[in-house]
Amino acid sequence: MRSQTAYAGLVAAVAAERLAELVVSRRNAAWSLAQGGHEVGREHYPAMVALHTGLLGACLAEMHWGQRRFGRGGWVALAGVGAAQALRWWCIRTLGPQWNTRVIVVPGATRVTGGPYRWLDHPNYVAVVVEGVALPMAHGSRWTAAGFTIANAALLARRIRVEEQALRTLHETA
Repeated sequence: MRSQTAYAGLVAAVAAERLAELVVSRRNAAWSLAQGGHEVGREHYPAMVALHTGLLGACLAEMHWGQRRFGRGGWVALAGVGAAQALRWWCIRTLGPQWNTRVIVVPGATRVTGGPYRWLDHPNYVAVVVEGVALPMAHGSRWTAAGFTIANAALLARRIRVEEQALRTLHETA
């Protein structure tokens, strides 16, 4: 029972982190729009919000109804959750006011190539993928990890296409 309480606390902490991201995102969106930016790919955003919110609820539901326990791989999964959060905030810091949960194209902005973007085009999505497996697996919720991973792969394929098109448009206008 103690591990379930601790896990619920972990999921709540991740939820609080997501709310903090939304605060940063809204501030950055206002900045981007004030710079003449415009949003693209808006149609997939509600599905993304639903999927990420559903991940948190499904983690708790599977733990409770599936009688999941903190297992041998729990510590490795916890390390993955921590690494995902660190990478996500490194991305947010590196992109500064250009980071957003939405895709907003700001005329004249340049593509960021520092921080984790030196090595990867979309490091924030690496964090999302790792978290999507690690958070549920921290307490043995393998069905949630699998379901999120499959749904997230489809969503990320769409999202990355939208972002890459937005970056090409940005490059063409620069």
